[in-house]
Parts: sequence; C-alpha cells; structure tokens
Amino acid sequence: MMVYKLEGIVIHTMDYGETNKIVTLYTKELGKVGVMARGAKKPRSRLSAGSQFLTYGLYLFTKGRGLGTLQQADPINPLRYIKADIEKMAYASYIVDFIHKLTDKDVHDATIYEWVYRLLHYMDKGLDPQVLTFIYEIKMLSVLGIDAEVDRCTKCGQSEEGVAFSVSQGGILGRCCYHLDPNALMISSTSAKLLRMFKYIQLDRIGKIALKEETKKELKMVIDAYYEAYSGLSLKTKKFIDQLQGIDPFKRS
Repeated sequence: MMVYKLEGIVIHTMDYGETNKIVTLYTKELGKVGVMARGAKKPRSRLSAGSQFLTYGLYLFTKGRGLGTLQQADPINPLRYIKADIEKMAYASYIVDFIHKLTDKDVHDATIYEWVYRLLHYMDKGLDPQVLTFIYEIKMLSVLGIDAEVDRCTKCGQSEEGVAFSVSQGGILGRCCYHLDPNALMISSTSAKLLRMFKYIQLDRIGKIALKEETKKELKMVIDAYYEAYSGLSLKTKKFIDQLQGIDPFKRS
C-alpha cells in the first residue's frame, strides 16, 4: 500500500451506500485513480468539498492494486464559474467524460493531463467553451490513433489552401482534388487554417479566440462527422451539448 499526495481533477463520482462516494481523480503522475471517499456525502465531511465533480484540488490517498482510499481532499480551484453556467458545464463534462471513458493506458500521459487542466481553467476564466472543445477534440485525434491530415491535400499531397474536408480520405482536400469525393464537406479557408492551428497550438499560449458562428458550424460539422466515422465513441455528454444547441443527436442525414 502506497501513500500519495497529488494534485488532480475529479472527473467522475459515483454514490456508494448512504454516505460514501467512489471518486475518479485524474492526475499528471498516475493518470486515472479510483478512490473511496468514506463519508463524503455527509454535509460536514472534510472530504465533501474536494470530492465534488469537476474540482481541481490536492488529494492525499492510499492505494494498492485495487480501489484506493481518500484520506484528505483540499480544493484548490472548484471551477465555480463553470458550474454556474449550464453551457460551460456541458462542455467541461464532455471533456472529462472523454478521459473517463478511455483506458488509463491511453490517457496516462502528462501532456494530455495538461491539456485537460488548461482547457478547464481557460473555460472557468470565460473563454469560449465551444472553441476550447474544438481544440481538445482535434488534439485528441492522435491519442485515439485517428489523426486527420490538415497540413496538405490528403489526396495529392500538395500544400495548397483547403476548400473541403473528406471524411473518407481522412483530411483536407485542395481545389485540385475536392471534386474527387462527392461527399466532401465544403469549408472555408478560415476553417481549414483553424483545423491546422488547433492541432499545433500550444495551450499555454491561448488568448481569446473569437470565431464567427458560421465558422463554428463548419468546424463542428467536420469534427462531428470525423469522430462519428472513426472514434467509436458515443458519449451522453456529447449528445447533451447537441440538445442544448437544438440539434437532434439521434438524427442523421
């Protein structure tokens, strides 16, 4: 049995009995860690505040081969501005649900942890949650092993301005080749450039990114179609975002 004191993010909670909770922490050092928070549901429990969903804190726990035991939970940032806004909460829940559903082998990576940590903190500070989620989804393609070609035409390899995105070909199409895929999704040069920028952007350098609604619609169209075709993921948190936006997540064209 080892004792750990680590910073982390609560990415999932589940009630266990009348007063206990099973909490999943996401940490830089250990990846995902499941711990039992005994008595955390009691109003005056010293574990109550720090074991809340979407809380960034400092956690003291013991862990062997199975479920660990949470001994201390001190909130550092409860991400209260996210929790006060249903749209932000929806996007933040999707980001951590993504991590929760993947195997620990896939997400036990300090870089991915930094992505999640920074995006949640940017969201809490008021940056556009949809744009932040686009960045996350593009970066997570490589983690899933389904990276898209956004640097050049996926058909001929020429580095020319993208005018369409081919789901079947796995990336951007230039003017030279977009006609070769009758199902290609037509996009603006701005959207093509943003797909490339989101793939390579350093998350410690993000400022305010203001996008037109039409550009957001194009990016969502491309990312959703690509994920649906290749990711194998079906997350309720993603469907909830669509419902908030008035999109039927079960309706396919």
